[in-house]
Amino acid sequence: MDSFSYIQNINSPKDLKKVPLSNLPKVCDEYRSFLIETIAKTGGHLGASLGGVELNVALHYVLNSPQDKICWDVGHQAYVHKMITGRRDRMNTIRQMDGLSGFPTPLESPHDQFIVGHACTAISQGLGLAVARDLSGRNEKVVVVVGDGALTGGLAYEALNNAGHLGKRMLIILNDNEMSISKNVGAISKYLNKVITNPLYNRIRAEVEKKLRHFPRLRKLADYGLDSFKHLLVPGLIFEELGFRYFGPVDGHDVINLVKTIENVLKINDVCLLHAVTQKGKGYEFAEKDAECLHGVTPFDVKTGAKIKSPTEAKKEGEITYTQAFSQAILQLAREDEKVIAITAAMPSGTGLEKFSKEFPNRFFDVGIAEQHAVTFAGALAKGGMKPVCAIYSTFLQRSQDQLIHDVALQGLNVTLCLDRAGLVGADGATHNGVFDISYLGHIPNAVIAAPKDSAELFHMLKLGVDSPHIFAMRYPRAIIPSSVKLPTQLFQIGEGEMLMEGSDAAIFALGSMV
Repeated sequence: MDSFSYIQNINSPKDLKKVPLSNLPKVCDEYRSFLIETIAKTGGHLGASLGGVELNVALHYVLNSPQDKICWDVGHQAYVHKMITGRRDRMNTIRQMDGLSGFPTPLESPHDQFIVGHACTAISQGLGLAVARDLSGRNEKVVVVVGDGALTGGLAYEALNNAGHLGKRMLIILNDNEMSISKNVGAISKYLNKVITNPLYNRIRAEVEKKLRHFPRLRKLADYGLDSFKHLLVPGLIFEELGFRYFGPVDGHDVINLVKTIENVLKINDVCLLHAVTQKGKGYEFAEKDAECLHGVTPFDVKTGAKIKSPTEAKKEGEITYTQAFSQAILQLAREDEKVIAITAAMPSGTGLEKFSKEFPNRFFDVGIAEQHAVTFAGALAKGGMKPVCAIYSTFLQRSQDQLIHDVALQGLNVTLCLDRAGLVGADGATHNGVFDISYLGHIPNAVIAAPKDSAELFHMLKLGVDSPHIFAMRYPRAIIPSSVKLPTQLFQIGEGEMLMEGSDAAIFALGSMV
């Protein structure tokens, strides 16, 4: 730890507060270097963590956690939060057996408010904490950190709508890592943000509103003029219309300015949104160049950025994963049938649909983190004569339970569901285990659940699925299809088994990858 002279002495938020404000950039540099060195050995969510370093540091410099509450959406960007709150010495165990979770969890620390891992939940959770605080007569601060990707999900907008309506004192920080909705951070915008977060400005604004209370027309005109000028420079109109006080965009890597801005915004007795623009992978050349590839990584070589495969991950010649087998199968079917449509919920790479998206861009739909919409959309495509295939991780498809029943099954429509990461997933932990799909799909009338043993059977199942009259769900793990054993493949009918080997001493039943 010789090269980490600051962070080796930071084991709690109180320790961080002892560091002079002017030295916080050095603290951030050390955390960033420590992250790169550590995640290179363990694997983990590198890109978002590097991009969120300054936000993590600024929040704990200003707040008094765990008395003040921080709600992380998903938690990919919370690795430095873990380190500041006393878990730095265990970061070498992250996502390992009996080690730290890759996501926030109160089972680890009182500084983690909720077990998280799925997107779009934090605004609802933060609002709940703010309402509970007010009803209990307490005064703690509530801050939500949400990435711009989560704003593709309906749950986030439901929460924004309700939070703006209730107007409870809380702060939502939009960590916009330039992957989708970012705006340029200019000098004028930065200057205006300093003005509108200044306590003097807010006292004057409150006084003007008080004076004009009995002159509604003048007040409306004054508000309109101020807002019109403000929105010429600041892209926050949608949040203002929802009832938020909007601040930003600010440079999410200027930690000193972040501290001052967060301090000022938290003095405002209203529901506020601070828009911070960050860079995913900040500080590591290879992560900056390929933010998606180095979003969630296996161990890698720091000097080259090349991933290091473990013995269990190394594939023999000719071996492929179930995801790759699906990628090949849906491409072949799409070439044969122009009605085959592919849909995913913000996971084109993880589900194996990148090649499909390039070869058939007009038949590929990435709907964002919106599994509910994906399923209803797919049902309507089927109604229109298409053959939709939804490729979604098993753990995320559970969000669309009502849509599967109401918008597909009851309508008698055919939607093929390809559930990647079915079963236990290992390092991602409990929030990502695909262990509920058999239960939540098994009770749906006419739904078929299938599991392929190898790539040939996967192709036949997918073809059977797209031609099926009802919901057809095919589940498969995040695993390599072994090539050491060559099994016979034959066409099959739903409900029929396949005899692989005959004997008289015992009967062994196996399904899918267990074969």
